Amino acid sequence: AVAKALGIPVEKVKLNLTLLGGGFGRRGHRDEGFVVDSVLLSKEVKRPVKVMWTREDDVHNGRFRPLSVHFLRAGLDSSNRIVAWQHRVACDEITAFQDPVRYKGGGEQDFLAMAGSELRTYDIPNRLSEQLPQETGIRTSSLRGIGFGPNKFATEAFLDEVAAKHGLDPVELRLQLLKNTPRGQAVIRAVVEMSDYRRARPGRGLGFSFIDYAGTMVAAVAEVSIDKTRGKVNVHDFWLALDPGIAVQPDNVVAQTESSIVYGLGLALTERITIKDGAVQQSNILDYGVPRMHDIPELHIRLMSTPNRPTGAGQMATPIVAPAISSAVFAASGARVRHMPFLPGRVLAAMA
Repeated sequence: AVAKALGIPVEKVKLNLTLLGGGFGRRGHRDEGFVVDSVLLSKEVKRPVKVMWTREDDVHNGRFRPLSVHFLRAGLDSSNRIVAWQHRVACDEITAFQDPVRYKGGGEQDFLAMAGSELRTYDIPNRLSEQLPQETGIRTSSLRGIGFGPNKFATEAFLDEVAAKHGLDPVELRLQLLKNTPRGQAVIRAVVEMSDYRRARPGRGLGFSFIDYAGTMVAAVAEVSIDKTRGKVNVHDFWLALDPGIAVQPDNVVAQTESSIVYGLGLALTERITIKDGAVQQSNILDYGVPRMHDIPELHIRLMSTPNRPTGAGQMATPIVAPAISSAVFAASGARVRHMPFLPGRVLAAMA
């Protein structure tokens, strides 16, 4: 991008790398706009320049996780076993921009947007996962959890609805679907035991969810109460068990998992971007709701290191938060929330 902007050979461009900590976003993706800005400005003033984006610049002009809409349906046989599954996702494409080499090499499949929709771990013999690419005109990219975030919310919330309609226990349904995946069953049994899941809590609801994120098995239970006057969802406790294979640095795995849960809380309850007349309406944390200290529940994490290859922990817990909370909202109120984030107005509308 620099060579093209300056009209010089690529070999004339020298990149001086700075050692930085890990980041979820601009540093790891293919955005080069701020780099091009800096070299063009430097060329104009004939001296080194430093380009800095304020948080407002970033919120207004950065890239966004694509808006997605999901259609799901399942087929059950006479014994209430799920034998067919369809998940259709309508959203902007991500992979073509973010990883064009893999996009072209993979038959132009948008795997970053569709990750988590294929349900490889569940024992369902007939599965169909489809994308309807949309062109909204919004600059999109991945967010922590990539496609697993919205896709696992849709699949796990829908599984809960299937269970409720057919009188099935949501935990037992997952155990049945994981009959060939003992590691998945193990994290489920662990989180059920940790949370004392079967014990009723007056005025509160418990919600359960499971995901397999690239081989890392994760199960979670959320305990919530709802202010039925205001519609606010309060998360009091969050239990999570995960098996990432060999945990090379166990303390770091737990720390990453804690941060993943907090990130997932924001996505589930408060964080959203709205656009009006082509302009982003949010600017900073004053009007872009992020979880504060008083919003964070008690976190209970059990790391189940097993002698399997390490499969990661950086963002594996983020996608499980929303489906666990949505399940808990149903347990507490009988209302289904199907639109993230679960803002008070949406919760009140669901309970009406």
